[in-house]
Amino acid sequence: MNAKIRLAGILILTLLAACSSQPPIPIEDHEVYKRVRDPASEESAGVQVYSLQNPAVKQLTAQAREAELAGDLGQAGTYIERALRIEPRDPQLLQHMAEIKLQERDYQQALNFAVRSYDIGPRVGEICSRNWRTISVAKEYLQDASGARDAEKRAGQCMNTRPKGL
Repeated sequence: MNAKIRLAGILILTLLAACSSQPPIPIEDHEVYKRVRDPASEESAGVQVYSLQNPAVKQLTAQAREAELAGDLGQAGTYIERALRIEPRDPQLLQHMAEIKLQERDYQQALNFAVRSYDIGPRVGEICSRNWRTISVAKEYLQDASGARDAEKRAGQCMNTRPKGL
């Protein structure tokens, strides 16, 4: 009888443990590529402005990207948090964190990080476009349709390209 109770307890604990752990969410399922990174990258033919990063920040950023691609957004966020302790005013890091928060569906934090990145970052180029696209998606999910449309328009203004025909 005691063995049956113990076996039942182990079975219940095993089932609870299986329910509590979630497999990583595949990165393809997230809007961050479709609505933020890909469009900004496609339009990035103009002037680009990036901050210089020290080697430790570069290493942490690379680790964050690997974790993100593996679907481990929590670990990716941890790496970016560490990098932000070293370079707290780096617009690229702030935007990367905004995109991680967007993937985690923490839309208010995604908005906050994207706005901070834009406030101290470049007004042209891919980072600027990613800022405004992230703001647009976050505002959409935060039920601010007008703000989302305005942000999407501003994303298009970030690209500084040569006029066609020249």
